[in-house]
Amino acid sequence: MTYRISGRALAAAVGGALLVPAVSAATPAAAATPAVSCTSAKADLATKLQKDITAALANRRSTVAVGVYDRTTKTTCTLRATSAYDSASTVKVTVLATLLWDAKKHNRYLTDRESSLAKSMITKSDNAATSTLWKQLGMTKIKGFLAAAGMTKTVPGANGYWGLTQINVTDEQKLLKLITATNTVLSDNSRAYILKLMSQVISSQRWGTPAGAPSTVTVHVKNGWLQRSSHGWRVHSLGTFSGGGHDYMMSVLTWDNSTMDYGVTTIQNVAKVIHKDLVPATTAATSLRYTPTSTPSEAFPAVPRAADTG
Repeated sequence: MTYRISGRALAAAVGGALLVPAVSAATPAAAATPAVSCTSAKADLATKLQKDITAALANRRSTVAVGVYDRTTKTTCTLRATSAYDSASTVKVTVLATLLWDAKKHNRYLTDRESSLAKSMITKSDNAATSTLWKQLGMTKIKGFLAAAGMTKTVPGANGYWGLTQINVTDEQKLLKLITATNTVLSDNSRAYILKLMSQVISSQRWGTPAGAPSTVTVHVKNGWLQRSSHGWRVHSLGTFSGGGHDYMMSVLTWDNSTMDYGVTTIQNVAKVIHKDLVPATTAATSLRYTPTSTPSEAFPAVPRAADTG
C-alpha cells in the first residue's frame, strides 16, 4: 500500500543584490504557494516527511524546490518539481554524464586529458575545465544526452553560459536515478566513475544536502550557486546517499536568497530532517550525523557580463 500526504509549505520571494544584469530566465514561483507532497510504501513515513520538510521551510524567505526519492522504502517527496531554475554549477554532473554517454556510444575510454578535466570539474567545481568540456561536447551531444536521459525540460545555457542552463527538480532526480542504478543510458563503469568523483568533492564544497547524513551512508554531492540581479542568490545542492541498507537521493534548488549562506542554511535545514526521517537514529552509528563546513564555498559559473547583455 502507498501512503500519500500533502500540506502547505511556506516561502516568500525577496529581492537580491545586484551582481549581473538581468537575463531572461524562467520564473519558479507560482501565484499560490505550493504544498510539499509525499508518497511512501512505509506507513506514516510520507506524513512525517511532509510535516518535517514543511516545518523546515516555514520561516525561510527562499523560494525552494525539493525532490526526494528513497528506493528502499519507495518514498517520493516533491515541492515545485517542475519549476525552472538557473543551474549554476549543478549542471556539471550533466556535463560529465554527457561526456561518458558519448564515449560509450563511440566505444572508447576517456582520454587522460578528459579524465583530468572531469575530476577538476566535479571535485573542485573548476569552471575552466567545465567550459572546455562544454565546448568540446557542443549542443548536439548535450541535447542528445538530455533526450536519452528523459530530461525533457532541461534547457542548456546559450552562448557558452552553461551556468544559465535551466533545470528543475524532476529532471535532476531523473539524473540522480540514472547514476545510482543500472540503466541503458550510462554504463555501470560510467555511473561508478560519476559517484566516485561526487564522493571526493573537497570539504569546502561538501555543504547542502549532506547535512545531517548518517555516518552509515556514503555521501555523493554536487552544489552550485550564482547571484543575479533579480531573485538574488540561486543556491542548489544535489546529493545521493548509499550504504547500510539505504539508497536515497535529493535535489534542493533555491532562489530569492539574500546571501549565499542564507541559501545554504535553507537547504541544510531541509536535508537534516530528510536524513533523520529516512534513517532514524536507532544505533550509535546512525546517531552520528555529518556536519558540513561552517565556511561553505563554491565556484561562480560563467555568466554574461554587462557588456554582453547591454
